[in-house]
Amino acid sequence: MVPAQHPLGRWAAVLAGLQAGMLAALAMLAWMGSSAVWERRSFWTSENLLATTFYGGTAVHNGFSTSTLSGLALYLLIYSTLGCVFAAAAGGKLTASKLLLAGIAAGLIWYYVSFHFVWKAISPLVPILHPVRPTIVGHIIFGAVIARFPQYLPQHQPASVDPGTEPATAAVPEVSDTPQINSNEL
Repeated sequence: MVPAQHPLGRWAAVLAGLQAGMLAALAMLAWMGSSAVWERRSFWTSENLLATTFYGGTAVHNGFSTSTLSGLALYLLIYSTLGCVFAAAAGGKLTASKLLLAGIAAGLIWYYVSFHFVWKAISPLVPILHPVRPTIVGHIIFGAVIARFPQYLPQHQPASVDPGTEPATAAVPEVSDTPQINSNEL
């Protein structure tokens, strides 16, 4: 379904982008956590690294802690918002294949901008300590998943009932207080 032609318009696309962005962020974090375990680091390395924004260097440690939750929340907030922005910008202008390429490009552009400029200014440990290759692949995954935002648009189905007729009601089975005995059970 094309967002621009949807009855709810751009807001439907933004909300679909929010949902796609949240799922994309979770998929990206699952990838980065799995690759961290493969490299014999903590599954929560990426979240702990982003938690340094709030807790400084004390957030860099192995395992899950309360500071990990702040890093996870920040990832979900930022990347869900990016999903909204992408869906609003892409609208109904692109075919599915071009939407996929645009999503991957958006993920890679965000990686470059955030890790080369934004995080250097906000939290300098993030661009220094992040694992480059798994993070780049994670952003490709993120971009591929946000490109699927049209799937989360509400489905608009026209009413099948004529305005002059009453809608048909479904037959409700009768309920009896007496038990029914099936002759096959005897």
